[in-house]
Amino acid sequence: MDRRNCYHCGDDCGKDPIEFDEKEFCCNGCKTVYEIFSSNDLSQYYDIQAAAGATPNSIEGKYDFLDNLDIIERLTEFNDNGLQIVNLYIPHIHCSSCIWVLENLKKLNAHITDSQVDFPKKTIRVSYKSTDISLKELVVLLARIGYEPYISLDDFDNEKKGNDRSLVYKLGVAGFAFGNVMFLSFPDYFDLSSSTESGGEFWLNRYEDVFRWLMFAFSLPVVFYAGRDYFISAYKGLSSKILNIDVPIALGILVLFMRSTIEIIFDWGSGFFDSLTGLVFFLLLGKFFQQKTYSFLSFERDYRSYFPIAITRITSNGKEESTQVHQIKRGDRLLIRNGELIPVDGILISGNARIDYSFVTGESHPVRKESGDKVFAGGKQLQGAIEMEALKSVSQSYLTQLWGNAVFQEDKASKFQTLTDSIGKRFTLAVLTIATVATAFWLYFDPGKAMNVFTAVLIIACPCAIALAAPFTLGNMLRIFGRKKFYLKDTRTIEQLAQIDTAIFDKTGTITTTKRSTATYEGMPLTAQEESLLKNTLRASNHPLSRTLYELLAEQNIYTLDEYEEHLGKGVEGTKGDGSIKIGSADFVGNQQPSDVLNTSVHISSNDSYKGKYIFHNQYRDGVSEVFQAMSETLNLAVLSGDNAGEKTRLETLLPKLTPFYFNQKPEHKLRFIKALQEKNKRVLMVGDGLNDAGALAQADVGIAISENVNVFSPACDGILDASKFRQLYAYILASKKAMKIIKLSFVLSLLYNLVGLYFAVTGQLQPVIAAVLMPLSSISVVAFATLMTNLLGRNLK
Repeated sequence: MDRRNCYHCGDDCGKDPIEFDEKEFCCNGCKTVYEIFSSNDLSQYYDIQAAAGATPNSIEGKYDFLDNLDIIERLTEFNDNGLQIVNLYIPHIHCSSCIWVLENLKKLNAHITDSQVDFPKKTIRVSYKSTDISLKELVVLLARIGYEPYISLDDFDNEKKGNDRSLVYKLGVAGFAFGNVMFLSFPDYFDLSSSTESGGEFWLNRYEDVFRWLMFAFSLPVVFYAGRDYFISAYKGLSSKILNIDVPIALGILVLFMRSTIEIIFDWGSGFFDSLTGLVFFLLLGKFFQQKTYSFLSFERDYRSYFPIAITRITSNGKEESTQVHQIKRGDRLLIRNGELIPVDGILISGNARIDYSFVTGESHPVRKESGDKVFAGGKQLQGAIEMEALKSVSQSYLTQLWGNAVFQEDKASKFQTLTDSIGKRFTLAVLTIATVATAFWLYFDPGKAMNVFTAVLIIACPCAIALAAPFTLGNMLRIFGRKKFYLKDTRTIEQLAQIDTAIFDKTGTITTTKRSTATYEGMPLTAQEESLLKNTLRASNHPLSRTLYELLAEQNIYTLDEYEEHLGKGVEGTKGDGSIKIGSADFVGNQQPSDVLNTSVHISSNDSYKGKYIFHNQYRDGVSEVFQAMSETLNLAVLSGDNAGEKTRLETLLPKLTPFYFNQKPEHKLRFIKALQEKNKRVLMVGDGLNDAGALAQADVGIAISENVNVFSPACDGILDASKFRQLYAYILASKKAMKIIKLSFVLSLLYNLVGLYFAVTGQLQPVIAAVLMPLSSISVVAFATLMTNLLGRNLK
């Protein structure tokens, strides 16, 4: 009787399958899931991969604990204004069908606003309207469609899941079997089974069949347990019409097993069980080495631990001090200025909170909060300064999760990654062709060598080394850059940085420093009330000129403004009682007099009456001339500034001749300028201060924000450069280009290895077990080469 498989999960339906819609199901649970998908226009789930589902478990009453508000508070990462966001671990995520259906949850329930799958971590981040669907109902929905979450409060508190030790178990099984099969193969190695002693048949000859069947028994768990991942990966790849690197490996294992089994059944020989078990063992050993090396390099953990966002903390004596966010502790009092990101969950103490949670939720509607309300990490303050008390320490991983939020990501596809995938596919196809041709040749001339040649070619030419070159090189460079205070969003940014041919710089706060600037006042004297209002309005702003002027003015009593508003590219205004003040450009404050184009100025008006201006004497960053001079040799440069042309003469003496300068540029002008360059096929790097330049940073191929130890983090940028490392910017760009050369050299190294290995395999001089030993060694050599070269490259960086 033919096996009848469930249409949803692929399991055996048994003698009495449940029939529905001309399809067969193993249980009512699978049938129900199919009905849900069909009625919600999600049938494409089965087109992506057949039988991709899982049988739903019984969940009656299992998740009643999710009605507890305290537990909901602990599990959700955002819970405010009728919107909750939760990150759930789902062990069953395993294929493209899983990703597709989980990212279409809103089709199953309209109250789910968004869902994003992190495939490597097997997690899903779901945003939903908590007034219409509860966390419990969401979890039950996931369980009913076969994606039951694993929920452990301890895991969520510690922000980690238990380590997957399945690879260790499989490696142990393969190693145990390999050692025993080698021992049982000794009679064949030394030809003892055919030896005679004292004229009689050697006693081992009587147990020859027993040894062979014992080797067969040891090979079963190796093939069907330890090596099953290779078969699953190859099957899924072929099902999706993709030739992945596991296809030749799986084919080699299968051929060795079938040939060896046939040999002992028909008593043709002892087979190749030693080669088979050794192959799987060394393959898994190579994978274990790769896993441990990735863990050692700790790409994500390193760059998160060095993440350069700082915050203003108010000490017990009322002083304001700048501190790194990872030093924030529960109970700390924090000052959040206009445009700053809230780094931790906390309680609002004072100020007019108007918070934009679009970084977290994707929704751009600001939320107003009052004193005593809870505010959440990831919100951006939009109206003046607020003070809050931290409820917990900062989660670096949460901030970087915002940085990688799909809401802010554009498709800056990596050409090199596409090339790597292309090489992998072509390489696999070439290996299969060579193996087939070589086997056909030896079948004709020497059939005894054909099987060895076929398996040796499949094993020795595995493109694993090629696939490892890019992630190890770029991942290690990400870690090195982090240590040098150059923080990049992901490894793809390194490649993008290596390809740039044009660099655009903002002026104020980017090539100028706010720490040593001075300013002089010209105009009508300000009253004590106006000076106090001016100081408190500047206190709420994060613009470089505002921060500079705030530090230069005399101390005043701190109070909360009644109203505050920042006009991007123009200025700021604040109101307290019956007094109002405007600070910014001459046009913004209402100055009708001819503007002074020779100086960078900030104009002041009080109660719509023009008072005067502060004239700034900019201090340029150390090494700005050297940086521009070095970059001008290989890159096209330009300066875009929102200020007037007062600094043009000085810039012309500092920067290379013929460097273009564009003044009076609004944020939208900068964005359009970069877009025009890209339309001319230019690869553009934008270096700005992360505030007025957010649009330009997002538009550029690579956007780098300069950080002066203030919390101006913007998900729009691709990287953050500590201001103290500005002099090294071009060295980091050159290091990115050299990293790409290291990858190419790794390709060459891998190709040479494969050519040499293929020669010995095709000519029948290489046993499969030797090939199995050499294959992980080739991967190790490429990883070691990439790591060594990038470490040497990192030592030369300051």
